[in-house]
Amino acid sequence: MENEILEILERDSRTTAARIAEMLDISEEEVVETIKRLEEKKIILGYKTLINWEKTSKEMVNAIIELKITPARGEGFDKVASRIYKYPQVKNLYLMSGSYDLCVIVQGKSMKEVALFVAEKLAPMESVISTATHFMLKTYKEEGVIFDETEKDTREMIRL
Repeated sequence: MENEILEILERDSRTTAARIAEMLDISEEEVVETIKRLEEKKIILGYKTLINWEKTSKEMVNAIIELKITPARGEGFDKVASRIYKYPQVKNLYLMSGSYDLCVIVQGKSMKEVALFVAEKLAPMESVISTATHFMLKTYKEEGVIFDETEKDTREMIRL
């Protein structure tokens, strides 16, 4: 039941406890208690709204920064990651397998601001071996939601 509740909330965090109870054929009280327990156990960490910022007047730039790092002795990648995730520009941070170690998703007001953040904050860290910055130009899909899907006209043209 917990996983079903989590899946419903992940799809739409505004789904009410009453609606979840109806969907799962359980009592609303069970849903409320389960959600409270999941929040206390830090399984549910927050509720977020997905916004298509490209349709607003807010100017911002997102970038993916690949970092190759030397892990701290005895502490691995966690110590370096904890220094990085404290910056407000850092929206997401992932430990990766493959050709680089950390994937940092950064947000700024301009490409220059993001580039300066990388040059002044990330690159100088003693454990950072190299960085590679990739600016996100357009969002097509995020969190399973397709952005700006235009419906294709499937009608056939009739010629007389």
